[in-house]
Amino acid sequence: MAQKKKKPNQNMQAWIVARRRHHLSHAQVQMARELGMNPKKLGGMDNHHQERWKMPLRHYIEHLYLKRFGKERPNVVRSTEDTVRRYEKKKAQTREAKLPRRKALVEYSAPGS
Repeated sequence: MAQKKKKPNQNMQAWIVARRRHHLSHAQVQMARELGMNPKKLGGMDNHHQERWKMPLRHYIEHLYLKRFGKERPNVVRSTEDTVRRYEKKKAQTREAKLPRRKALVEYSAPGS
């Protein structure tokens, strides 16, 4: 039977939508996440066509990242989807590691019932 494809959690889904909507690269999304930006508020920052004094969002994120971290881009760039996959894999490994302990706890509490 085919495995059902899961959607990422809402926070990561918001970053995926923001990347598409604002034409950001994976590196720029990662920089924005590391800066603690809110993906839902990026539209207010990306208004350079009407307000010419505003810097384009892509350049603004890169400027802030350079200012805070002192480097132009992250050492390792991972896509949002890859980050979700890594998180799900780690979560599954943790779940598998807890399973023997749960079984032992159930077996320990069952005889005394």
